[in-house]
Amino acid sequence: MNTESVKYSLRNLNHRKGRSFLTIFSIMVGIATIFLFISFGWGLYKYTESFTTDSSADKLLIMAKGTGAPGMDDSFKLNDSDLNVIKKTAGVYDASGVYYDVVLVKKGIQQKYTYITSYDPKKPLLMDIFGIGIEKGPEIQSGDMKKVVVGYNYLIQGKIFDKALNLNDEIEVNGVDLKIVGFMESVGNPQDDAQLYTTNDYFLELFPEKESYAEIVARVDLENIDRVSDDVEKNLRKSRGLDKGKEDFFVQSFEDMIESFSGALNVIIGFVILIALISVLVSAVNTANTMITSVLERYKEIGILKAIGARNSEIFFIFLFESAFLGFVAGVLGVLFGWVVAVSLGAILTSLGWGFLQPYYNFWLFVGCVMFAVLTGAISGAIPALRASRINPVEALRYE
Repeated sequence: MNTESVKYSLRNLNHRKGRSFLTIFSIMVGIATIFLFISFGWGLYKYTESFTTDSSADKLLIMAKGTGAPGMDDSFKLNDSDLNVIKKTAGVYDASGVYYDVVLVKKGIQQKYTYITSYDPKKPLLMDIFGIGIEKGPEIQSGDMKKVVVGYNYLIQGKIFDKALNLNDEIEVNGVDLKIVGFMESVGNPQDDAQLYTTNDYFLELFPEKESYAEIVARVDLENIDRVSDDVEKNLRKSRGLDKGKEDFFVQSFEDMIESFSGALNVIIGFVILIALISVLVSAVNTANTMITSVLERYKEIGILKAIGARNSEIFFIFLFESAFLGFVAGVLGVLFGWVVAVSLGAILTSLGWGFLQPYYNFWLFVGCVMFAVLTGAISGAIPALRASRINPVEALRYE
């Protein structure tokens, strides 16, 4: 296309401002939606990848099957006998059990139900997996009684209690006063950042009836992790008198668990993006309708252009340029609008305690969305443009 053809196309679009605006708006909404879903989905992938570190790659998680949260269903149990079987398996360097339960936390007249997790401070394998560190104060020590480390949100006024807590403050947990000796780093979601952490020994004092670990974490030979996982499963089946395929527990590497989560995330994000693509498809139909109407309105005009020497290819590219330009403008506006909404939602989610739900984007996401909008516009206008290029100039000049 030459400069005159471009100017001619832009004048026509400007002449039909209302219709052009509606076409741009419909594509813009679809592109903004796609940008939002991809950026937040990408952010979730980055969040899950942050857990896959060198300290988590060599870990196996052994959990009893059940209908509730791990350690909350007493139908299936993992006990010290199972822990010893796992420790004796070839390729297992160390193993430790983790307890988990719900507690009522009180401070003054305020109260909140939350979870308490316990572990062996000498073998903090669970903390190694998630890479959780201490934000303030020391780590809990073996032999510590009536002491807890609490989640990050207890440091923030109004998150858990109206007043922020400090080191050595006391909170009431299931009717027992416990001293806060430390605060964990922020995980990024309200549930984890409201948890309590204590030692296994003291947990059993709080819950003397507890008979089952929520899970057992094992550090194993990384180079042979699949074989070790199979051996752990085989040894547990033998000690529990179970046939293969009828296990009341499951063994999974932490990386496998992350992959399973990512697989489920793929399905969810894919489904949501499909819905957004349907929106773009509707926009494409709207663009095609706009271009068809434009061709009909300019039927005689096209005949004049051909009569003064315009070739079929020039007519084709005039209309194709118009539809692609509408897509380009819609893409740029859609990306800008999507980015503003993504940043705003990210800030809101962080303020609500859902810091892990953050958008992630780079240069190629911006470019890709704009190019997709241009392609959508161009494809939508291709058939009307082809139709315009094949108009017979004699018939067009007679058209009323």
